[in-house]
Amino acid sequence: MKYVVYLFVLFFSFGISAQDSEYPISSYLTEGIKAPNTHYIGEAWLNGIIHDDAELGYNITKATFKANSTLDWHKHETPQVLIIVDGEGYYQERGKEPVILKEGDVIRCAKDTEHWHSSSKNKDVTYLALYGGNSPTTWTEVLTQEYYDSVAEKLQ
Repeated sequence: MKYVVYLFVLFFSFGISAQDSEYPISSYLTEGIKAPNTHYIGEAWLNGIIHDDAELGYNITKATFKANSTLDWHKHETPQVLIIVDGEGYYQERGKEPVILKEGDVIRCAKDTEHWHSSSKNKDVTYLALYGGNSPTTWTEVLTQEYYDSVAEKLQ
């Protein structure tokens, strides 16, 4: 009888802790897919954690940029929040000075504000990007390697 009770408790506890496969579970721990090199320099991976959820109203994407990689100038029709989860990167809004972002930093970019963000010259960066999901990013200008290098030199 003692073993029957033990087995009942053991199986019951597994049943409670097992995840139900009906829940839509994704992971931000996966690297994602290598992004097509369209609007950036270098290497980038994207993991769409939450996308096109009309009820939620915003997307969450994990992006990883290898050192010396950058996005072009762009803007969004909704505010964007970047949460730096690892590494170091650069961020700049049009008409303002660039800044260094490090692990733990959170920055908010107002809607329709032209900006760019990237890894730093010598370190990878991983961030979570939260933004509205109704319209695509508007790419405005190529960010040249020369400009990126001048920012990197200024911020070192």
